[in-house]
Amino acid sequence: MSRGLVNPRTPECEVNPLFSDRWSPRAFLSSPLTEAQREALFEAARWTPSCYNDQPWFFLYAESEADRALFVKPLVEKNRQWAKAAPLLIYVLARRHFSGSERENRHAAFDAGAAWMALALQARQLGLYAHAMAGFDRDLAAELLKIPLDRYDILAAVAVGERGEADQLPADLAALEKPNERQALPSVVQAGRFKG
Repeated sequence: MSRGLVNPRTPECEVNPLFSDRWSPRAFLSSPLTEAQREALFEAARWTPSCYNDQPWFFLYAESEADRALFVKPLVEKNRQWAKAAPLLIYVLARRHFSGSERENRHAAFDAGAAWMALALQARQLGLYAHAMAGFDRDLAAELLKIPLDRYDILAAVAVGERGEADQLPADLAALEKPNERQALPSVVQAGRFKG
């Protein structure tokens, strides 16, 4: 972890440090990513497994000032405050139907979520951070970015870049600028039949 912040996370067993080191900061430096960094993010996502290998994810990204201004507009105000500084903005989409078919792909969001995680872990491998956001106006995003909602679901917006300093954020957000904890394994995993 960089920029003087100590990561308090301690996994309950040995896992690759990329997992516990991945978190979602809000403070980003505006330094642009290199083309190689951007390509590596999407290349990592491309190798994600998917139902029938259908690969239903789709990523729209903005790096230019004009595109970034457009991508920021659908974000809720709290997200817009900090995400506008990130050098790379992404919208994660999932194709609603299997390719070449009208059959609904009920697993598309699951697969696209896995692709997002691959992208997020690759970001950490590159010394970058990725912060996914659910707080945005889907209809406005579809209108501005010309996304056909009958064919694609807009799952998340994502900001990517080098981590900045908490003091560049408003005070209420600066107070949140640290890795958060995870639930203990027994609260999310059990053997046998579901017991609630």
